[in-house]
Amino acid sequence: MDRSYKFVHPRFKFNGKHYDFLELLELAYSLIKEGEEYEIAIGDFLLDWLDSSNTVYVSTSGSTGIPKIIPLQKKYMVNSALATGTFFKMQEGTKALHCLPTRFIAGKMMLVRAMVLGWDIHCVAPNSHPMEHAKGHYDFGAMVPLQVENSLTNISLIGTLIVGGAPMSGDLKSKLSCAFTKVYETYGMTETVTHIAAKGVNTFKNNSSETNEDLTFKALPQVNFTTDQRGCLVINAPHISDIDVVTNDMVDLISNTEFKWLGRYDNVINSGGIKLIPEQIETQLSSLIPNRFFVAGKVDASLGQKLILVVEGHEETATLLNNIKSLNTINKYQVPKEIYTLPKFIETGSGKVNRGETLRVLGLN
Repeated sequence: MDRSYKFVHPRFKFNGKHYDFLELLELAYSLIKEGEEYEIAIGDFLLDWLDSSNTVYVSTSGSTGIPKIIPLQKKYMVNSALATGTFFKMQEGTKALHCLPTRFIAGKMMLVRAMVLGWDIHCVAPNSHPMEHAKGHYDFGAMVPLQVENSLTNISLIGTLIVGGAPMSGDLKSKLSCAFTKVYETYGMTETVTHIAAKGVNTFKNNSSETNEDLTFKALPQVNFTTDQRGCLVINAPHISDIDVVTNDMVDLISNTEFKWLGRYDNVINSGGIKLIPEQIETQLSSLIPNRFFVAGKVDASLGQKLILVVEGHEETATLLNNIKSLNTINKYQVPKEIYTLPKFIETGSGKVNRGETLRVLGLN
């Protein structure tokens, strides 16, 4: 069978109905003309995918910089879909839930996987409560952490769930430990055509009820890793990129197909000569803070940068600081010197926390 962007898998279904190439074109026009906003985005992408061009233009999320438009080769998107099917053992006939914005790569790739692998994809509005209108059981789904948090009561309707877009909190992972759904945290970006590695959040052992979280991300097929002089991840994946992808993600490289993620190089705080990795501190604080939060560095005359904590919502800062000081999992350098609150964080177009803009609103950046 030809697995290229020029053909639609004969077992492909959209909301339970078969579509061939020409019928899918008609569906795209119909969604654009009569659909809701999220359906118009689906129609627009289907037209882009089915046209004669060998590239698709995709917007990055903007979570680590200014959003930009980049071209992706359709053949690489097909290869990514095939790798996902192999890694998660999701072949033709898979019933998938699509609840991500199709404007961004994660949402586009859910449709590509369905068309390439022959899935039956069911689309719902990409809001923060995606399971409200979901029907029946799904073999596969993809969400961001906020969607997972709001779907815990019926998350077990999904057999295998991948979670990306932002790191999962320790509290959320704990809540998922008893779920029958196999949940994977994914690592990837627009430039790598979504995920190129994944780790189990609640990997089942010997069919028992005991679960445990994988400590490392494991590469999808045909992906290899090295690090640069900064200790940041370098991705070699010729089936999805013409060049090695150099990231700003600091990692502990276990092997050429496995790594432990430490944090962002550009987020590192140098406080009095002590290098602090925000993401590691945030992991320790996640058990204390139910709301969204992050730590950052604030310019300080004596330390160069001092560690601060920013919390979304209304929080009693004095009590929170005392609770943080009582933790035995952090050292004195990891205790925030100041705590700020903001009713609502600034977000990127894809719903991620925009740390830089949030700090600017507080007058800290």
